[in-house]
Amino acid sequence: MPKYKLKTKFKKAVSEAFVKIMLPIILVIGGIYLLTSSNLGDGITSSTTESQDLSEEVLQYEDEVRKYAKQEGIEEHVDVLMALMMQESGGRGDDPMQASESLCGSVGCIEDPEKSIEQGVSYFANVLDRADQDIKLALQSYNFGAGFIDFVRNNGGEYTQELAIEFSAKKYEELEHTGKYDCIREEAEQYDACYGDIYYVNAVLDHYNGEEIQDL
Repeated sequence: MPKYKLKTKFKKAVSEAFVKIMLPIILVIGGIYLLTSSNLGDGITSSTTESQDLSEEVLQYEDEVRKYAKQEGIEEHVDVLMALMMQESGGRGDDPMQASESLCGSVGCIEDPEKSIEQGVSYFANVLDRADQDIKLALQSYNFGAGFIDFVRNNGGEYTQELAIEFSAKKYEELEHTGKYDCIREEAEQYDACYGDIYYVNAVLDHYNGEEIQDL
């Protein structure tokens, strides 16, 4: 048999062996690359922007929320803050974080969305620090006020739904005569827990799209 035919057969055999060995490897590597790319995107998109439960009005403020969260050293909680805004206002109005009371003690003193975000993020950072980084306690304290943190510390030290109800009922009993408070949830009426929102934590977390809250 001529030498050139032997060389041709040898090259063909090598090529076929190469394809059989390398093709599966290439397919596996390609699959891993595609899976990684789909999960990571461009490395910039956060889970916040992927959430379908946040309104466009809330999403438009993501840069501002991130700016002030970074300023306060809590940038890892941007998703929580966006969910909080969604619960407070859906991103509508001049005070989307409903932060006026924490700034001046009354509703309506903030008339600029960015000022609202600056104050809201600052106040959340404050209660989060006082709550020793307990997200649920910080969220409920954003709604009830920082006094709830002291109440929890004097009653076991950890946030529970029962403590939220007990605190709300206690405060409502003290302040009912002012006529400023009504139950915003029908479920709270049975407890006479009409101060704030006793189910605020769950309401915020319904809009949350990050990792498990107990891991934060």
